[in-house]
Amino acid sequence: MESTAATPDLKVKVTNKQILSIALPITLAILIPQINMLTNSIFLGELSTEALGNAGITGVFYLIFAVAGHGLNNALQAVFSRYAGSDNSEAFKIILAQGIRICFQFALAGIIITWFIAPLILKEVADPAAYPAEIGFLKIRILGLPFLFLFQMGNAFLVASLNSRYLMIGFVFEAGLNILLDFLLIKGRFGFPALGFNGAAVASVIAEVAGMIVVLIVLYRTGLKKQYGLLKSYTYNKIITQQILKISAPLMLQYVISVTTWLVFFILIEGLHDETSKAISNTMRNVFGLTGVFVWAFASTTNVMVSNLMGQKREDKVLEAITRIMLLSIGFCLAMCLLVNIFPTVFFGLFGQGEDFVQKGIPVLRVVSIGLMFMSVANIWLNGVTGTAKTKMNLFIEIIAITVYLAYSWYFVKLNYISLAMAWSNELVYWFTIFIISFIYLRSGRWKTK
Repeated sequence: MESTAATPDLKVKVTNKQILSIALPITLAILIPQINMLTNSIFLGELSTEALGNAGITGVFYLIFAVAGHGLNNALQAVFSRYAGSDNSEAFKIILAQGIRICFQFALAGIIITWFIAPLILKEVADPAAYPAEIGFLKIRILGLPFLFLFQMGNAFLVASLNSRYLMIGFVFEAGLNILLDFLLIKGRFGFPALGFNGAAVASVIAEVAGMIVVLIVLYRTGLKKQYGLLKSYTYNKIITQQILKISAPLMLQYVISVTTWLVFFILIEGLHDETSKAISNTMRNVFGLTGVFVWAFASTTNVMVSNLMGQKREDKVLEAITRIMLLSIGFCLAMCLLVNIFPTVFFGLFGQGEDFVQKGIPVLRVVSIGLMFMSVANIWLNGVTGTAKTKMNLFIEIIAITVYLAYSWYFVKLNYISLAMAWSNELVYWFTIFIISFIYLRSGRWKTK
């Protein structure tokens, strides 16, 4: 790896080339763990339909804490990018140090909640037959949380400092190791212990530790640690910590509420006592992950660019940037949706569940694909709000959308169940609500600094 020398110009320009230079490396970095999750589901599908279904509940539960870290990560990106836009990269070392301190505190809280509080809650709402396997998995899986958060901290710095090209290294290593360990540990191949369902949890924890170590190595080998003076001091800085918490607290709460609601939806699906519906819903989680990689990458790019433009005092360019990013997001998402919809039998066939599984899953895939197209627009505008640092507005938008989502889900799963495809149409309602409110708020100009 080449050592980075002089500090580059970190001010972004509103061009398609600049947008793609940030978004495409992020896309590849996001795609790799999604392939990892897909492979994980394939291995569990080989184990049993029950294991594939249980992976939906446990995956979404862990995702609650993972997205809390994602909220902190987005806040750090916003703070990093604001300082980058104002030509103050000297603050990077302080921002990263405070982020690391905060992430350890949240990770410890996540472990305590999973070990001592979650069992009491899940025992009351989960399928009694599935509960022992699900809670056993989670108690192992949550131990990777501190390493995941540190991994995210390093990636937030790389994106905001316009070094997103290095993201691939950590993600490739982590995903490759996870897939290998899934193969070895779930069924006990080549003399390794057959850990079954828990093998996926052990594999993921080890891979997250490795991913964190690789990102640390990247910071050293590229010269970025030396260039920006990173990881030298962890002294408490009240001003930067307050900035991070002011932006991150509403974001983390927003993401936690969002994914907790998804967990509620999966529990409602589990209440149907239909293992096939559970398994199909878990595969839809993979569809959102794989097909939505470009959307999430462009959303992250929106956050970075809007924050950077705000730091440059170029607020007049914000809406232009969001519109450009949105159009690119729509185009890439459409291509991915067409791919899985043209070859749906190939996709569902990966999970080895038979023809009935494929035929029941295709209508759900069609509905989810429309939801993804809604997401390709709404998520860009929502992250535009994030980039302005008005994250209390993010939380307000999320609460309104979640209320609509829950009411819709309850009606079409509990009160008037028509089909699994109809139940999954809640995604259309959710993303449409988010888009309308985000669009109106950003067009109003109320986010602009005085």
